[in-house]
Amino acid sequence: MANVQEPGIGSPVKAPLGQPPVGVAPGTGGLAGRGGGPEFGDGGPHGLPVADRQKTIVRHNSIEDLGRRRIHVRLPSHFKTWDDLRKAARQRLLRMHYESGVGHIGGNLSSLDLLLSLHHDILWPDDQFVLSKGHSAGAYYVTLWTTGRLPEEELRQFHKDGTRLSGHPPTSGIDDILFATGSLGHGLSLAAGLALGKRLEGRSGRVYCLMSDGEWNEGSCWEALIFARHHRLDNLTIVVDLNGLQGFGTTREVADLDPLTEKFRAFGVPTAEIDGHDRGAIRDALGRERGSLAAFVARTRKGCGVSFMEDRMEWHYLPLSESQYLQAIRECEFQ
Repeated sequence: MANVQEPGIGSPVKAPLGQPPVGVAPGTGGLAGRGGGPEFGDGGPHGLPVADRQKTIVRHNSIEDLGRRRIHVRLPSHFKTWDDLRKAARQRLLRMHYESGVGHIGGNLSSLDLLLSLHHDILWPDDQFVLSKGHSAGAYYVTLWTTGRLPEEELRQFHKDGTRLSGHPPTSGIDDILFATGSLGHGLSLAAGLALGKRLEGRSGRVYCLMSDGEWNEGSCWEALIFARHHRLDNLTIVVDLNGLQGFGTTREVADLDPLTEKFRAFGVPTAEIDGHDRGAIRDALGRERGSLAAFVARTRKGCGVSFMEDRMEWHYLPLSESQYLQAIRECEFQ
Protein backbone atom coordinates (compact mmCIF):
# COMPACT_ATOMS: atom_id res chain seq x y z
CA MET A 1 0.00 0.00 0.00
CA ALA A 2 2.93 2.39 0.57
CA ASN A 3 3.34 3.05 -3.17
CA VAL A 4 -0.28 3.30 -4.27
CA GLN A 5 -0.79 6.17 -6.71
CA GLU A 6 -4.05 7.84 -5.78
CA PRO A 7 -6.01 9.11 -8.78
CA GLY A 8 -5.90 12.87 -9.02
CA ILE A 9 -3.53 13.36 -6.11
CA GLY A 10 -0.40 13.19 -8.23
CA SER A 11 2.24 11.78 -5.92
CA PRO A 12 2.94 8.41 -4.29
CA VAL A 13 1.79 8.07 -0.72
CA LYS A 14 4.81 8.71 1.46
CA ALA A 15 3.30 7.01 4.49
CA PRO A 16 0.41 4.53 4.67
CA LEU A 17 -2.85 6.43 4.46
CA GLY A 18 -4.29 7.41 7.80
CA GLN A 19 -1.01 6.95 9.65
CA PRO A 20 0.90 9.71 11.44
CA PRO A 21 3.53 11.55 9.36
CA VAL A 22 6.94 9.99 8.95
CA GLY A 23 9.02 10.54 12.07
CA VAL A 24 6.08 10.48 14.48
CA ALA A 25 5.71 7.31 16.51
CA PRO A 26 2.51 5.70 15.20
CA GLY A 27 -0.35 5.58 17.62
CA THR A 28 1.33 7.81 20.18
CA GLY A 29 0.04 11.26 19.33
CA GLY A 30 3.68 12.29 19.02
CA LEU A 31 4.55 10.86 22.45
CA ALA A 32 6.92 8.03 23.12
CA GLY A 33 6.01 4.60 24.37
CA ARG A 34 3.12 2.22 23.97
CA GLY A 35 -0.19 4.02 23.90
CA GLY A 36 1.40 7.45 24.28
CA GLY A 37 3.45 7.25 27.48
CA PRO A 38 2.45 7.35 31.15
CA GLU A 39 -0.08 10.11 30.51
CA PHE A 40 -2.21 7.57 28.66
CA GLY A 41 -1.40 4.50 30.71
CA ASP A 42 1.88 2.66 30.93
CA GLY A 43 0.95 -0.41 28.96
CA GLY A 44 0.48 -2.51 32.07
CA PRO A 45 -1.79 -5.54 32.34
CA HIS A 46 -5.33 -5.24 31.07
CA GLY A 47 -8.41 -6.82 32.56
CA LEU A 48 -8.96 -4.37 35.44
CA PRO A 49 -12.39 -4.37 37.06
CA VAL A 50 -14.92 -2.33 35.09
CA ALA A 51 -15.12 0.32 37.82
CA ASP A 52 -11.35 0.90 37.57
CA ARG A 53 -11.05 1.07 33.80
CA GLN A 54 -10.98 4.28 31.78
CA LYS A 55 -9.60 6.14 34.79
CA THR A 56 -6.38 7.03 32.99
CA ILE A 57 -8.13 9.01 30.25
CA VAL A 58 -6.92 12.60 30.51
CA ARG A 59 -7.63 15.65 28.40
CA HIS A 60 -5.52 18.77 28.59
CA ASN A 61 -3.96 21.68 26.69
CA SER A 62 -6.53 24.33 25.76
CA ILE A 63 -9.53 24.60 28.05
CA GLU A 64 -12.91 26.15 27.37
CA ASP A 65 -15.58 27.00 29.91
CA LEU A 66 -18.98 25.79 28.80
CA GLY A 67 -21.24 26.40 31.77
CA ARG A 68 -20.12 24.65 34.93
CA ARG A 69 -18.44 21.77 33.12
CA ARG A 70 -15.06 22.49 31.55
CA ILE A 71 -14.22 20.90 28.25
CA HIS A 72 -10.61 19.88 27.83
CA VAL A 73 -9.72 20.06 24.15
CA ARG A 74 -6.63 18.02 23.37
CA LEU A 75 -5.30 17.87 19.82
CA PRO A 76 -2.45 15.38 19.25
CA SER A 77 0.70 17.15 18.14
CA HIS A 78 0.78 15.80 14.58
CA PHE A 79 -2.75 17.07 13.85
CA LYS A 80 -2.63 20.84 13.36
CA THR A 81 -6.40 21.30 13.18
CA TRP A 82 -9.57 19.42 13.98
CA ASP A 83 -10.15 18.97 10.25
CA ASP A 84 -6.75 17.28 9.98
CA LEU A 85 -7.64 14.88 12.78
CA ARG A 86 -11.07 14.16 11.30
CA LYS A 87 -9.64 13.49 7.84
CA ALA A 88 -6.91 11.22 9.19
CA ALA A 89 -9.47 9.29 11.25
CA ARG A 90 -11.75 8.76 8.26
CA GLN A 91 -8.89 7.65 6.02
CA ARG A 92 -7.47 5.32 8.67
CA LEU A 93 -10.93 3.80 9.22
CA LEU A 94 -11.39 3.22 5.49
CA ARG A 95 -7.93 1.70 5.16
CA MET A 96 -8.45 -0.57 8.16
CA HIS A 97 -11.74 -1.92 6.79
CA TYR A 98 -10.38 -2.22 3.24
CA GLU A 99 -7.31 -4.20 4.28
CA SER A 100 -9.37 -6.55 6.45
CA GLY A 101 -12.18 -6.95 3.89
CA VAL A 102 -14.78 -6.10 6.54
CA GLY A 103 -18.08 -4.27 6.01
CA HIS A 104 -20.17 -2.16 8.40
CA ILE A 105 -18.40 0.92 7.01
CA GLY A 106 -21.53 3.05 6.63
CA GLY A 107 -22.48 2.95 10.30
CA ASN A 108 -18.88 3.49 11.35
CA LEU A 109 -18.72 6.69 9.31
CA SER A 110 -22.04 7.93 10.69
CA SER A 111 -20.76 7.63 14.27
CA LEU A 112 -17.12 8.69 13.83
CA ASP A 113 -17.64 12.42 14.44
CA LEU A 114 -19.62 11.67 17.60
CA LEU A 115 -16.91 9.37 18.89
CA LEU A 116 -14.13 11.84 18.11
CA SER A 117 -15.89 14.71 19.85
CA LEU A 118 -16.79 12.58 22.86
CA HIS A 119 -13.22 11.41 23.37
CA HIS A 120 -11.42 14.65 22.57
CA ASP A 121 -13.88 17.20 23.95
CA ILE A 122 -16.26 15.64 26.46
CA LEU A 123 -14.96 12.73 28.53
CA TRP A 124 -13.23 13.47 31.81
CA PRO A 125 -11.02 11.07 33.79
CA ASP A 126 -13.90 9.96 36.01
CA ASP A 127 -16.35 9.48 33.11
CA GLN A 128 -17.13 6.14 31.47
CA PHE A 129 -18.22 5.30 27.94
CA VAL A 130 -20.26 2.42 26.51
CA LEU A 131 -20.52 1.79 22.76
CA SER A 132 -23.91 0.11 22.46
CA LYS A 133 -23.84 -0.04 18.63
CA GLY A 134 -21.04 -2.57 18.64
CA HIS A 135 -20.82 -2.79 14.84
CA SER A 136 -19.12 0.64 14.96
CA ALA A 137 -16.16 -0.87 16.77
CA GLY A 138 -13.86 0.16 13.90
CA ALA A 139 -14.67 3.84 14.43
CA TYR A 140 -14.11 3.39 18.16
CA TYR A 141 -10.70 1.78 17.62
CA VAL A 142 -9.64 4.59 15.28
CA THR A 143 -10.86 7.17 17.79
CA LEU A 144 -8.71 5.56 20.49
CA TRP A 145 -5.82 5.62 18.00
CA THR A 146 -6.23 9.39 17.57
CA THR A 147 -5.98 9.85 21.35
CA GLY A 148 -2.91 7.63 21.67
CA ARG A 149 -4.80 4.88 23.48
CA LEU A 150 -4.28 2.30 20.72
CA PRO A 151 -1.03 1.98 18.73
CA GLU A 152 -0.85 1.76 14.95
CA GLU A 153 0.41 -1.81 14.97
CA GLU A 154 -2.82 -2.96 16.62
CA LEU A 155 -4.98 -1.34 13.94
CA ARG A 156 -3.11 -3.40 11.34
CA GLN A 157 -4.41 -6.54 13.07
CA PHE A 158 -8.07 -5.49 12.94
CA HIS A 159 -10.39 -8.48 12.48
CA LYS A 160 -7.48 -10.93 12.04
CA ASP A 161 -6.84 -14.15 13.89
CA GLY A 162 -5.58 -13.56 17.42
CA THR A 163 -6.29 -9.82 17.37
CA ARG A 164 -7.62 -7.79 20.27
CA LEU A 165 -9.53 -5.67 17.73
CA SER A 166 -12.43 -7.87 16.72
CA GLY A 167 -15.29 -6.76 14.49
CA HIS A 168 -17.33 -5.96 17.59
CA PRO A 169 -15.89 -4.74 20.92
CA PRO A 170 -14.03 -7.52 22.75
CA THR A 171 -14.94 -8.85 26.17
CA SER A 172 -11.54 -7.95 27.64
CA GLY A 173 -8.05 -6.76 26.84
CA ILE A 174 -8.64 -3.04 26.21
CA ASP A 175 -9.20 -0.92 29.31
CA ASP A 176 -11.30 1.68 27.49
CA ILE A 177 -13.78 -0.96 26.34
CA LEU A 178 -15.86 -2.01 29.31
CA PHE A 179 -18.25 -4.47 27.67
CA ALA A 180 -18.64 -6.59 24.57
CA THR A 181 -21.64 -5.16 22.70
CA GLY A 182 -21.92 -7.28 19.58
CA SER A 183 -25.58 -7.98 20.28
CA LEU A 184 -27.65 -4.81 19.94
CA GLY A 185 -30.01 -3.55 22.61
CA HIS A 186 -27.91 -4.15 25.72
CA GLY A 187 -25.60 -1.15 25.93
CA LEU A 188 -28.03 1.19 27.68
CA SER A 189 -28.78 -1.39 30.39
CA LEU A 190 -25.04 -1.72 31.00
CA ALA A 191 -24.56 2.05 31.04
CA ALA A 192 -27.48 2.50 33.44
CA GLY A 193 -25.92 -0.06 35.75
CA LEU A 194 -22.62 1.82 35.70
CA ALA A 195 -24.41 5.08 36.48
CA LEU A 196 -26.33 3.56 39.38
CA GLY A 197 -23.12 1.97 40.65
CA LYS A 198 -21.38 5.34 40.66
CA ARG A 199 -24.18 6.83 42.72
CA LEU A 200 -24.31 3.96 45.23
CA GLU A 201 -20.54 4.07 45.73
CA GLY A 202 -20.40 7.87 45.85
CA ARG A 203 -18.14 8.11 42.80
CA SER A 204 -18.09 11.16 40.55
CA GLY A 205 -18.34 11.31 36.78
CA ARG A 206 -20.92 10.67 34.09
CA VAL A 207 -21.63 7.65 31.92
CA TYR A 208 -22.09 8.18 28.19
CA CYS A 209 -23.79 5.59 25.98
CA LEU A 210 -23.70 5.79 22.17
CA MET A 211 -26.53 3.86 20.52
CA SER A 212 -27.90 3.26 17.04
CA ASP A 213 -31.42 4.25 16.01
CA GLY A 214 -32.25 0.75 14.75
CA GLU A 215 -31.52 -0.90 18.09
CA TRP A 216 -34.47 0.98 19.60
CA ASN A 217 -36.53 -1.76 17.96
CA GLU A 218 -35.28 -3.82 20.91
CA GLY A 219 -37.59 -3.87 23.92
CA SER A 220 -34.59 -4.03 26.24
CA CYS A 221 -33.71 -0.43 25.29
CA TRP A 222 -37.07 0.82 26.50
CA GLU A 223 -36.79 -1.23 29.68
CA ALA A 224 -33.40 0.40 30.33
CA LEU A 225 -34.89 3.84 29.69
CA ILE A 226 -37.66 3.13 32.19
CA PHE A 227 -35.03 1.97 34.70
CA ALA A 228 -32.88 5.07 34.17
CA ARG A 229 -35.83 7.43 34.51
CA HIS A 230 -37.26 5.63 37.55
CA HIS A 231 -33.92 5.77 39.38
CA ARG A 232 -33.33 9.35 38.26
CA LEU A 233 -29.85 8.59 36.96
CA ASP A 234 -28.70 12.18 36.67
CA ASN A 235 -25.19 11.04 35.75
CA LEU A 236 -26.21 9.26 32.53
CA THR A 237 -26.14 10.70 29.00
CA ILE A 238 -27.67 8.82 26.05
CA VAL A 239 -26.57 9.63 22.51
CA VAL A 240 -28.40 8.10 19.54
CA ASP A 241 -26.73 7.92 16.12
CA LEU A 242 -29.82 8.50 14.02
CA ASN A 243 -28.76 7.78 10.43
CA GLY A 244 -32.19 6.46 9.43
CA LEU A 245 -30.96 3.12 8.08
CA GLN A 246 -30.62 -0.37 9.50
CA GLY A 247 -29.91 -3.86 8.27
CA PHE A 248 -33.08 -4.37 6.22
CA GLY A 249 -33.97 -0.87 5.05
CA THR A 250 -34.87 2.50 6.51
CA THR A 251 -35.86 2.68 10.15
CA ARG A 252 -39.28 3.97 9.06
CA GLU A 253 -39.83 0.94 6.82
CA VAL A 254 -38.66 -1.67 9.34
CA ALA A 255 -40.33 -0.38 12.52
CA ASP A 256 -41.17 3.31 12.52
CA LEU A 257 -40.34 5.04 15.82
CA ASP A 258 -40.20 8.56 14.44
CA PRO A 259 -40.04 11.01 16.12
CA LEU A 260 -37.71 9.30 18.59
CA THR A 261 -37.09 12.59 20.39
CA GLU A 262 -40.73 12.95 21.39
CA LYS A 263 -40.91 9.38 22.61
CA PHE A 264 -37.94 9.94 24.93
CA ARG A 265 -39.57 13.11 26.23
CA ALA A 266 -42.77 11.17 26.87
CA PHE A 267 -40.75 9.03 29.30
CA GLY A 268 -39.74 12.21 31.12
CA VAL A 269 -36.19 12.28 29.73
CA PRO A 270 -34.90 15.73 28.68
CA THR A 271 -33.99 15.27 25.02
CA ALA A 272 -32.50 17.48 22.30
CA GLU A 273 -31.70 16.97 18.64
CA ILE A 274 -28.23 17.85 17.35
CA ASP A 275 -26.21 17.63 14.14
CA GLY A 276 -24.07 14.54 14.68
CA HIS A 277 -21.40 15.76 12.26
CA ASP A 278 -20.96 19.25 13.72
CA ARG A 279 -18.28 19.25 16.37
CA GLY A 280 -19.38 22.58 17.81
CA ALA A 281 -22.98 21.43 18.17
CA ILE A 282 -21.92 18.15 19.78
CA ARG A 283 -19.53 19.87 22.17
CA ASP A 284 -21.97 22.60 23.16
CA ALA A 285 -24.84 20.18 23.77
CA LEU A 286 -23.04 17.37 25.56
CA GLY A 287 -20.48 19.52 27.32
CA ARG A 288 -22.80 21.52 29.53
CA GLU A 289 -23.42 20.21 33.04
CA ARG A 290 -27.13 19.40 33.17
CA GLY A 291 -27.42 17.64 36.50
CA SER A 292 -30.02 15.25 35.14
CA LEU A 293 -30.56 12.29 32.91
CA ALA A 294 -30.21 13.56 29.33
CA ALA A 295 -30.61 12.18 25.82
CA PHE A 296 -29.41 13.55 22.49
CA VAL A 297 -30.70 12.38 19.14
CA ALA A 298 -27.87 13.06 16.68
CA ARG A 299 -28.94 13.32 13.05
CA THR A 300 -26.22 11.70 10.97
CA ARG A 301 -25.60 10.30 7.49
CA LYS A 302 -24.68 6.68 6.96
CA GLY A 303 -21.40 6.61 5.05
CA CYS A 304 -20.71 10.28 5.86
CA GLY A 305 -17.92 11.75 3.73
CA VAL A 306 -18.02 9.20 0.90
CA SER A 307 -20.44 10.10 -1.91
CA PHE A 308 -21.31 6.60 -3.07
CA MET A 309 -21.92 5.41 0.51
CA GLU A 310 -24.00 8.24 1.92
CA ASP A 311 -27.55 7.24 2.86
CA ARG A 312 -27.18 3.83 1.14
CA MET A 313 -28.40 0.82 3.10
CA GLU A 314 -26.07 -1.65 1.35
CA TRP A 315 -23.05 -0.06 3.06
CA HIS A 316 -24.30 -1.56 6.28
CA TYR A 317 -22.73 -4.73 4.87
CA LEU A 318 -20.44 -4.29 1.87
CA PRO A 319 -16.63 -4.33 1.99
CA LEU A 320 -14.64 -1.98 -0.25
CA SER A 321 -13.14 -2.93 -3.59
CA GLU A 322 -9.77 -1.39 -4.46
CA SER A 323 -11.28 1.19 -6.82
CA GLN A 324 -13.94 2.14 -4.26
CA TYR A 325 -11.30 2.45 -1.56
CA LEU A 326 -9.15 4.78 -3.65
CA GLN A 327 -12.15 6.92 -4.56
CA ALA A 328 -13.22 7.13 -0.92
CA ILE A 329 -9.72 8.13 0.20
CA ARG A 330 -9.56 10.79 -2.50
CA GLU A 331 -12.92 12.24 -1.50
CA CYS A 332 -11.88 12.44 2.15
CA GLU A 333 -8.60 14.10 1.17
CA PHE A 334 -10.27 17.04 -0.52
CA GLN A 335 -13.17 17.71 1.84
